[in-house]
Amino acid sequence: MEPLSQALAVLTAMITPAVLISACGALILSTSVRLGRVVDRVRSLSDRFEELAAEGEKLPLFEERRAVIFDQLDKLTSRARILQRAMTVFYVALGLFVATSVAIGVVAFAGVRYSLLPVVLGLVGASFLFYGSVILIQSGAPRLM
Repeated sequence: MEPLSQALAVLTAMITPAVLISACGALILSTSVRLGRVVDRVRSLSDRFEELAAEGEKLPLFEERRAVIFDQLDKLTSRARILQRAMTVFYVALGLFVATSVAIGVVAFAGVRYSLLPVVLGLVGASFLFYGSVILIQSGAPRLM
């Protein structure tokens, strides 16, 4: 194979993971926005709880209101942890796809001995991307218990 066509083949192969890198970026951005909304909701509930505490037990249904706020805070805390885990998984997948791209370039110069490395990195990265998507589905699913 002539050097120019070989170089173009390597460059094309290195760009392929860029699509998955872009997908990871989009998922990280949307997950970050979702996590921000959860944090805003927690702040709102905290403010509401402070107002409720300031007015004291003289309010009608004070205990019930307090219980509802605590229940919502508990659910939001669980959701925030799930979203943080999903973001961590997406960042790992992003790193693996970047490593895949670099490994393709290294294999082009190092030879066929290491040709399995980019394939393994790409498959592991895709697995993390899938796992992160499953976690996101879990974060939006209603709790049955």
